[in-house]
Amino acid sequence: MSQGNDTDVDDSSAPLIEHLAELRTRLIRSVIAFIIGIVIAFTVAEPILQFLVHPIEATLRNLGDPAPTLQYTSPQEYLFTLFRISMVFGFGLAFPVIAHQMWRFVAPGLYRTEKSAFLPFLVASPVMFLLGASFAQFIVTPLAMRFFLGFADISSIFAGLLKNSVGDLPADTAIVPDTTKGVTITFFGKVNESLDITLKFIMAFGLCFQLPVLLTLMGKAGLVSAQGLGDVRKYAVVAILLLAALVTPPDVVTQLILFTVVYGLYEISIQLVKRVEKKRDASLREDGLMDDEDEELWDDAEDPK
Repeated sequence: MSQGNDTDVDDSSAPLIEHLAELRTRLIRSVIAFIIGIVIAFTVAEPILQFLVHPIEATLRNLGDPAPTLQYTSPQEYLFTLFRISMVFGFGLAFPVIAHQMWRFVAPGLYRTEKSAFLPFLVASPVMFLLGASFAQFIVTPLAMRFFLGFADISSIFAGLLKNSVGDLPADTAIVPDTTKGVTITFFGKVNESLDITLKFIMAFGLCFQLPVLLTLMGKAGLVSAQGLGDVRKYAVVAILLLAALVTPPDVVTQLILFTVVYGLYEISIQLVKRVEKKRDASLREDGLMDDEDEELWDDAEDPK
């Protein structure tokens, strides 16, 4: 009796051991791809850094700085900054390999219909992240830099407005005379801090652009419905406003842009979930698993009103 039990235990544990071995293999390959991506990204980390801080450079030049400069204050800071860039972009380079390894691990346990449903989302996710990151780099970050660094030029702006309204100023009413005593306040940006705000915008908008992918996948799994998403629209608006206040600077324009984009993605998600539901209902009708009465019951369950 005990021998039979031992055999049963061995037979039941064999698939688990095989799955763990398969998982280890996939993880090792993913880590190797990540390391290779880091090495490749490190060779071009400095041009990437120049690209990421370009909004700061452009803003400073527009404010009259002929030679914008970023500094580092510790010997290791610049190296660690380049390494940080290498890790972020190395993961991006390795993501196709990592995603492929993930897919090879989970695909054998999925039905054919589940594979056809999940694979498009695996492709759409990095595409939407790149769209969000590009939106942050080329639109949001320049606006934020103009807001933050614009205070350095605030006195000249007020002087120009006053001059336009009253004409040339008398000599004794200059805003900041050359002989005024005091310190000169100027911008000496640190490399790591300047990079930090840029990467935060990229990550925030890249993740926000995952909203249609996430909600559509949940709709395909039956976890959410278009009617349910529409019913909680007012709560979604409040949540998006809070998100805009948290991940953007205290600039109304930037917050309005983030709110408009994310809310637009939310409305797009509702339409995508509607399409998923229509396709699902049509498939059930073709298979004879749903008739008009069942569809009415399904709609009543989604809309209890």
